[in-house]
Amino acid sequence: MPLQDHQLFIEAFSPHEGHVHGVTGILASRRSPFQLIEVVELGSYGRALILDGKVQSTTLDEFIYHESIIHPAMLCHPNPRRVFVVGGGEGTPLREILKHRGVEHALLVDIDSEVVELCRRHLPEMSAGAFDDPRVRVEFMNARTFLETSEETFDTMIIDISEPVEEGPAYLLYTQEFYRIVYDRLTEHGTLAVQAGTISLADLECFATIHSTIRSVFPVVAPYFADIPSFGRPWGFVLASKGRNPAAADRGEIDRMVEARLRGPLRYYDGETHTMMFALPKHVRERLAAETRVIEDNHPLFAFR
Repeated sequence: MPLQDHQLFIEAFSPHEGHVHGVTGILASRRSPFQLIEVVELGSYGRALILDGKVQSTTLDEFIYHESIIHPAMLCHPNPRRVFVVGGGEGTPLREILKHRGVEHALLVDIDSEVVELCRRHLPEMSAGAFDDPRVRVEFMNARTFLETSEETFDTMIIDISEPVEEGPAYLLYTQEFYRIVYDRLTEHGTLAVQAGTISLADLECFATIHSTIRSVFPVVAPYFADIPSFGRPWGFVLASKGRNPAAADRGEIDRMVEARLRGPLRYYDGETHTMMFALPKHVRERLAAETRVIEDNHPLFAFR
């Protein structure tokens, strides 16, 4: 059901838990062929993009999420010139990618053109002009179809899509078959970053199973996390590489690379934060080590909707 002005909105995590937001204004509400898209004002977090009742980004804290999903993967590559993004219709991944001096081409593939349209209109500060950069190309189609039919290769790939829900547009982008396609489209030192769901103690299945699936394809897999206040829970990511282990980089090395390779300020990510992000709590490490399930096209994973 679309949100209403001055409503208390509960983003449900499960049948038993959720995060309450106060909606102070509605900027846009539209049902596309793929999902319900809403851009609203939240009392605590500013303007927000919400897809099918799930908060994707807010103007107050999106920098934490987007610096986390972009920079560790790009700095793990020796010189990422060509970068591929799935999702990220706000344009914030592009904004962060373009801070890297060596980037020559950034391709964003999103299945839903209406997300990009509404974000450009109502959330322009998130993309900060990235859609107009000559290095950027945008395609509106299924990302898996694009990769299956294209021979383009990339140095870094970013999978910034919603969680895999039944009948949603994303669940076939979390399978072993899809990650094999991604592996083949990455260059020799290629790196991949995937948003992998919460690392909440009560809901570790999505994170652990995505990690296990990527580990079945890539030789180096490094899970990490960030605390995103508007999400109401700590959030997990998985970084995969064809060679280098990002968790082995020390804070000094990260700080030197940030200084040499990026232009423009970062608000969240630096060497000290990098070290913290890859230091997962013991119970999470144990859950990852114990997980053996691999997500397949015929045996998908569905998160709570």
